[in-house]
Amino acid sequence: MNDGMMNLFKQEDTQPANTPEGNSPEKTEIESLRRQLHEHNYNYYVLSQPVITDGEFDAMMRKLVELEKEHPEYADPNSPSMRVGSDINKDFAQVKHRYPMLSLQNTYSEGEIADFYNRVQRALNEEFEMVCELKYDGTSISLIYEHKRLVQAITRGDGKQGDDVTANVRTIRSIPLVLKGDDVPDYIEIRGEIIMPWQVFEALNKEREEQEEPLFANPRNAASGTLKLQDPRIVASRKLDSYMYFLLGPELPGDSHYDNLQRARQWGLRISSHIKRCRSREEVFAFLKYWDTERKHLPVATDGVVLKVDSLRQQRNLGSTSKFPRWSIAYKFNAEKALTTLLSVSYQVGRTGAVTPVANLEPVQLSGTTVKRASLYNEDAILALDLHAGDRVYVEKGGEIIPKITGVEQVDGSRRGEKIAFATHCPDCGTPLVRNEDEAAYYCPNTEGCPTQIKGRIEHFVTRKAMNITIGPETIAFLYDKGLIRDAADLYELRFEDLASLERWGETSANNLLESIRTSRSVPYERVLFALGIRYVGETVARTLALAFPDIERLAQATVEQLTAVDEIGGRIAQSVYDYLRAPEHRAFVERLHAHGLQFALSAEALAGKSDKLQGKTFVISGTFAVHSRDEYKALILQHGGKNSGSVSKKTDYILAGANMGPAKLEKASKLGIQLIDEETFLKMVE
Repeated sequence: MNDGMMNLFKQEDTQPANTPEGNSPEKTEIESLRRQLHEHNYNYYVLSQPVITDGEFDAMMRKLVELEKEHPEYADPNSPSMRVGSDINKDFAQVKHRYPMLSLQNTYSEGEIADFYNRVQRALNEEFEMVCELKYDGTSISLIYEHKRLVQAITRGDGKQGDDVTANVRTIRSIPLVLKGDDVPDYIEIRGEIIMPWQVFEALNKEREEQEEPLFANPRNAASGTLKLQDPRIVASRKLDSYMYFLLGPELPGDSHYDNLQRARQWGLRISSHIKRCRSREEVFAFLKYWDTERKHLPVATDGVVLKVDSLRQQRNLGSTSKFPRWSIAYKFNAEKALTTLLSVSYQVGRTGAVTPVANLEPVQLSGTTVKRASLYNEDAILALDLHAGDRVYVEKGGEIIPKITGVEQVDGSRRGEKIAFATHCPDCGTPLVRNEDEAAYYCPNTEGCPTQIKGRIEHFVTRKAMNITIGPETIAFLYDKGLIRDAADLYELRFEDLASLERWGETSANNLLESIRTSRSVPYERVLFALGIRYVGETVARTLALAFPDIERLAQATVEQLTAVDEIGGRIAQSVYDYLRAPEHRAFVERLHAHGLQFALSAEALAGKSDKLQGKTFVISGTFAVHSRDEYKALILQHGGKNSGSVSKKTDYILAGANMGPAKLEKASKLGIQLIDEETFLKMVE
């Protein structure tokens, strides 16, 4: 370590909070290690210029952890050792924002940007500069520092209040726990974005796939979900990153937003280097054009550019509407496209027998990831694109895992390969496919003999929203291949000795699975109905059927007419339920499950809670809630005779409105004069 760095450590004021008076040798050593580790974190994660090896860093960290363990009287929540997280499980406290976190108005064209620029020009009637910043696609955060020390990290929430996720944010290496320098205000609030880099995202999804867990759709969802985890140790392992983009507080360094960000960089915060202060409309457009292409090479996800008036005085003069600041706007990039070659089309069969085509592509970089496959949905989509083998196709990715083909590059027809024709036989069992007249999908009719369908139905049966049995697709396939299971009922006949003797299994694995299977016997009737995998019967339909027919015997005896007489049960659903419960193989399957103790009747508690208090009323649920989840409110509405709808219309009676309600639904409800009610009001209606 060089002398200059040692001098910097000596100048830095990182006096721990609430430590005993005195300067014992141990305390001096602990403080010295903390200062050095803070600096090395800054060098590595913010400047990307490490000056020591990982081994040297780890040795210093181990020494600090040992000393802190021996001397708990010198504890400090902002110690670098706290970044590893603890295993304390807690609920997140709700904290009001000192300064509301407003949303930004989105635009999608240069014309709209020009209109915004002109509005600002007319309103100010003086010279102004515009700061252009990349819009990172993550989850918003507000960091509060007092006397240089990180004291709180709050999510955006509904803009007025958010979750206190300080313990999790402390694990993010690019966020300083203690700010550097002598000019840091006593109170400063810094807003930014918590992100997950593409490389980390891909590695995380690969790991989840290997562990048979659901994949994250995109880095934004992964970052947001990680930040809300209850175990900071897992958060630390996810390697989240950050970019800060706005300063708030009673004493800011200066009037320039751009200059304030540069000062924040000196304090140790991670500020994007891709920021430009523009003095004309043309410079703004040049920035947008450059990054519309160049963003593809960034290691993190971006979805646009944010424009801000640079002067804070001018920002205040422009003010805000009830929703958006008038001095800032977000320009959203169009969904990324890439041109690549269609190599072939393969087919996958699902648990219901539906066969889905998947395009296999020449690997191409798109949104920071290598794309090799794209969804084609059904035969109609293939015909509409007029696909041929070897076509050059445009692939678009709107933030999801599997992108889609949006077009074909036009070439001379004589130079195209063989036309893509939809499969005629099941890719798994070879059975000829069938297509119903009123549906776009082809189906394999071999429901009882097609291995992929059988395994798919078992996978559906064990999901969290169904029977919640802790077993993944690979294990199901393994047990199927070993001949231990042929349907979901066989799970309840597994024996310890069958499992413990299997390759890569042991007593712990066997006991864990058997305990999960045993616990599933208490899953309520409506979830068991959903778990059966009857075509067209999702969670909501299963709840509706369970309330209308409180036990499986009554449901099995119902006619199509009786089924369609139930609200929200149409002819197609009714026919599917009727056919399923009259098929001998399905009746035998249900009887086996019943014999194993599964719940095929509503509980006494559920029956007692039924009422017609909401009879004939249609509800739309929007926003986030504190007392119950959205799914629980949907269940309550059904339980009391009401209907759920996903969209606002003239038939809507009430909108159950939570925090952060969708603006489109709010606007439509206002136009139609539909009453908005909150949680408290709704619960009084059904109590």
